[in-house]
Amino acid sequence: MKMNPKYEIIMYWSQEDNAVIAEVPELAGCMADGATYEEALQQVRIVIQEWIETAKALGREIPKPKGKLMYA
Repeated sequence: MKMNPKYEIIMYWSQEDNAVIAEVPELAGCMADGATYEEALQQVRIVIQEWIETAKALGREIPKPKGKLMYA
């Protein structure tokens, strides 16, 4: 079953990495990159799904999406 999580994604250009970075603050360590914003978004969607599947397999709690975070 394909999930459609609603986690906040923060995207920015990283000069150091020469790539667009997409981070998911609610999922610790969940991030991806790409040459364009579209590519980074596509990659982070895959990583979110993998993060959730791994957490389930390890019996870890999966945070519920909160939407826009206060510090953002």
